[in-house]
Amino acid sequence: MDELRRKGLAKMNEVYSWEMPNIEGDEFFDLTVDHLFGAIWTRPGLSMRDKRVMTLSVVTALGLQDLCEVQVNAALQNDELTEDELKEMAVFLTHYVGFPLGSGLNGVVGRVTAKRKKAAEKGAANDKRANVNDAVKMHTGKTLDDK
Repeated sequence: MDELRRKGLAKMNEVYSWEMPNIEGDEFFDLTVDHLFGAIWTRPGLSMRDKRVMTLSVVTALGLQDLCEVQVNAALQNDELTEDELKEMAVFLTHYVGFPLGSGLNGVVGRVTAKRKKAAEKGAANDKRANVNDAVKMHTGKTLDDK
C-alpha cells in the first residue's frame, strides 16, 4: 500500500470512526480514499468539527438522508457534535433549505440517537462493522462479506 493510500485510509477511518479495510480494484474507492480522504480531509485550516458541520449541511441540502445518517453517527461517535447540537443544526438549516430537507436531518438525528441509545441500554457498543457495511452497500450494492 502506498503512502497516499495509507494516509487516506487512516483519515477515512478517523473521520467515520470505523475500520474500513483497503478495497483493491475499485476505481471509485481508490478516488475516494486517495483524493477525498488522503488529500482533502487531511488539509489543515479547518477542524474536523468544521468539516463535519459543512458536510452535514451539504448532504442535508441535497436530501441525502443515507449520507446524513453516516455523518450523524460519526459526529456522535467522535464527540464532534452532541444530539442537541445536531437537532439545532436541523432547525437552523430548515430555514435555508426548506422544511422537507431540514426535517429529514432532524429525523436522521432521531433515528441514529435512538439506535445508539438502544444499543447502549443493551450494553452493546456502536457496531462499527455495520456502519462500514451500510456505507459500502450504499455505494457498491455489496457488503464487505460479498465476494
